[in-house]
Amino acid sequence: MGKKLYIGNLAFDVTDKDLEEAFTPIGACDSVAVVTDRTTGQSRGFGFVEMTSNADAQRAIQQLDGTEIKGRAIRVSEARERAGRSGGGGYGGGGGGGGGGGRGGWNRR
Repeated sequence: MGKKLYIGNLAFDVTDKDLEEAFTPIGACDSVAVVTDRTTGQSRGFGFVEMTSNADAQRAIQQLDGTEIKGRAIRVSEARERAGRSGGGGYGGGGGGGGGGGRGGWNRR
């Protein structure tokens, strides 16, 4: 299994095919994906490319970081693992109780 790369600052009209065409001259790609919004289907401006070998991934970072695709300088870096999210739904913990009632504040004499 190769190294997954994060590709940022993509123009909104960049497709998976555009990314593949940019990366395959450097080495074989296992997967290419532009991330899209679930609701609108529009690109979110970033994507991922998984290179077959670690050496190709390092070469892609060196050669493609800062180059332009469709008029925008892309950012290429090693993808980081997604930060762990707390499991499950729920209502997110207790929340404190209300303050004590009482009628204070102004002292009438």
